Amino acid sequence: MADLATTWLGLDLVSPFIVGASPLADDLLGLGDYVAAGAGAVVLRSVFEEQIVAEQLAVHRFLDSRVDNDAEARSFLPDSGTFPVGAEPAVNHLERVRAAVDVPVVASLNGVTPGGWTDIARQLGDAGADAIELNLYDLATDFVETSADIEDRQLQVVASVVASVDVPVTVKLSPFYTALPNFVRRLGHAGAAGVTVFNRFYQPDVDPDSLGLDRRLHLSTPAELPVRLHALALLHRRVDVSLAVTGGVHTGRDAAKAILCGADAVQIVSALLEGGPGHLTRMRHDLDGWLDEMGYRGIDEACGAMALDNVDDPHAFERVNYARLLDGWHSQRAE
Repeated sequence: MADLATTWLGLDLVSPFIVGASPLADDLLGLGDYVAAGAGAVVLRSVFEEQIVAEQLAVHRFLDSRVDNDAEARSFLPDSGTFPVGAEPAVNHLERVRAAVDVPVVASLNGVTPGGWTDIARQLGDAGADAIELNLYDLATDFVETSADIEDRQLQVVASVVASVDVPVTVKLSPFYTALPNFVRRLGHAGAAGVTVFNRFYQPDVDPDSLGLDRRLHLSTPAELPVRLHALALLHRRVDVSLAVTGGVHTGRDAAKAILCGADAVQIVSALLEGGPGHLTRMRHDLDGWLDEMGYRGIDEACGAMALDNVDDPHAFERVNYARLLDGWHSQRAE
C-alpha cells in the first residue's frame, strides 16, 4: 500500500484530499464522516467581508430607526453588541470544527478593504485556524486602473495579512492572470506559503425570455481540470510556494493527474456534494491503487513527475501544442 501522506503549507496531511470551502464544513457530524473517509484537511466556508459589513449596517439601521419612537426606547432595545453580526459567527464555528476533527482546519476569507482583510484574518488565526486561505478576485471596471495596479494592490493585501497572523497564508487565484508564473513568484516574495489554482466563480447567466439573471449553481466537471494541470506543470519547483488544485477533480485518477503535474494537495467540493463520504473513500482507494500500479511508494515520488521541467517534451505544455491538438481532432474524426 502506498503512502498517501503529504505536506501542504508546511502542514502534515494524512492524504492529499482536502474538503474545499463549501457548505460541507457546516455540519460537524458530516464533516467527521469525511475525515473518517480520508480527508487530510478541511477548508471552511468562505467569510465575505462585504456580507459582514451589510449585516452590521442592517442591524444598526434597525435599531436606529426605532430608538426615537418612544422616550423609553433605549431601555428596551438591545445593545447592538448583542447581535453576532461581525466575524464572530465564523470564529465560533471555526472553534467548534477545531474541537470536532483532528486534521488541519483552514479558514477561507474574501476581503474587500485592506483593514478588513487583516482584521478578520487575525481573528480567524487567533481562533485556531491552522492556515488562512485568501480568495483574490478583482473585477476590473476602472478604465484607468491597469492590471499592474491590481496585482500590486493584491500583493499588498497578502503581505499585510501575512504580517498580521502567525499561521501560513495561502492564496486561491482565478485563471485570469496574464503572467501567472511571475505573479505567483511575487506572491511567494510577499510571504504567501501556497497557491491554489483555480477558483471557480459563479457568474450569473442571462435568461433572454424573462430578461432576468439565472443564478443556478452548476457543479464542476472533469473538463475544467486541464487548465489547472497546465498551471501546476508550469509552476512546480519554479516557485517557492506549496501548490494545490481546486475545480475539476472528481476521481482518484483526476487527483493523480494533478499530483503528477505538481499539486501537493487537491481540494474537492462538487464531487463530494454529489457522492458524499463514500465517494471520497473510493477516490482514496483509486489513488492508492494507481500509485501501487505505477510503482510509486508515495505521493512525494509522484508529485511533479509530469511538470514542465520533468517531461521529455516541454513544448507539450506550451503554445505549439495548440496546433497539435487541432490536428489530433481531425485525426479522431477520421477514425
